[in-house]
Amino acid sequence: MLNIQMIRPAIAMIELIFAIVIMGIVLMSAPMLISTATKSGYVSIIQEAIHGASSQVNMMTGYHWDERSADELFLDPILRVSAGSSDLDSDVNSSRRKGTPKESYRSFIRSDGTDDLNASVVLGKDGTETSEDDIDDFTGITNLIEIATSVADNVEKTTINISRSTNYNTDTVTGGYNQSDITYIPFVNATGTTNIKGITVNLSSTSVVDDLNKSISLRAFSCNIGAYKLEERDF
Repeated sequence: MLNIQMIRPAIAMIELIFAIVIMGIVLMSAPMLISTATKSGYVSIIQEAIHGASSQVNMMTGYHWDERSADELFLDPILRVSAGSSDLDSDVNSSRRKGTPKESYRSFIRSDGTDDLNASVVLGKDGTETSEDDIDDFTGITNLIEIATSVADNVEKTTINISRSTNYNTDTVTGGYNQSDITYIPFVNATGTTNIKGITVNLSSTSVVDDLNKSISLRAFSCNIGAYKLEERDF
């Protein structure tokens, strides 16, 4: 009787060992990959919060400089201030600043002849305002954002606080128009009204995750320069 043996392909011992080693390496690196992915998620949260704060800065600078210049019937005039640099005061003859062309609409006198508009001493909404119409109306407004964050087997809450403030900043420089070196120190709060309003948006976050505990400040400024309009020409 003929004895026939079938030869079938099988896994060699060396191949099995290699497979076990590779699987071990993958399993050993899994915690590191998970940790990296988690930290990447934390970075995304902070980036989104910074983007939100930056949007608030851009939005505030788009409003009128002061409530005294927020009348939509007229172009925003340059307002008079109490503690600003004398070099930025009105020229007696033209009611404009030094160096401003006569044809410019940027004037201390409004188009209806009003010439006694002073910048507001108090920053923030006054008693009659129900909505924001100028930069400093956002002073003291705070937004809270709560985000659920997975930590180990639990879901923890991360609280992000975005607050806004506005202050008058000094507008005095060391040097002058005829000097080559002019020095200005920005964001120094003034005791009276000046020609510069400093805007600060503070972002702070509290979380059980150390990587999410941040304190970030974004700053910008807006100047008392009035408004302009485009000249129209008929053809």
